[in-house]
Amino acid sequence: MRCPFCGHPEDRVVDSRESKEGDAIRRRRECAACGKRFTTYERLDEIPYMVVKKDGRREKFERQKVLTGLLHAAEKRPISMGQLEAIVNEVEALIVDSPEREVSTRAIGQLLMDRLRQLDKVAYVRFASVYMDFKDVNEFLNELHRVMQPRDATSKI
Repeated sequence: MRCPFCGHPEDRVVDSRESKEGDAIRRRRECAACGKRFTTYERLDEIPYMVVKKDGRREKFERQKVLTGLLHAAEKRPISMGQLEAIVNEVEALIVDSPEREVSTRAIGQLLMDRLRQLDKVAYVRFASVYMDFKDVNEFLNELHRVMQPRDATSKI
């Protein structure tokens, strides 16, 4: 921390305590060069993680929203809550690890569809039908045919 009086970059912490509100740590510092004391506050970075929608709007990431979508797709399927939680954890990690603190719904949707396809093809098709917003039965049938092909055949296309 640079001294506000002389600009020297080195100091020592004389005292540390939680602020009255409990949302910051208050530190009394003493400059190594001029000996003057000053106070700094350390706060938690509260910038929310954002999701960029198809139309460009930004929305705060809601873990529960992702889990609810997966629960609907996996209804009455042999998929455990632990497996769904693992997928949601992966999505959350993707957003947290993003340097911009935001991820497109396209990237999230693709990750979810990839994991569901590996886990349960019926849950995948249910989720894809909503996420990909099929306009007619032919689009839906094309996706079904794609899912029914062996994984090696789809990677060659």
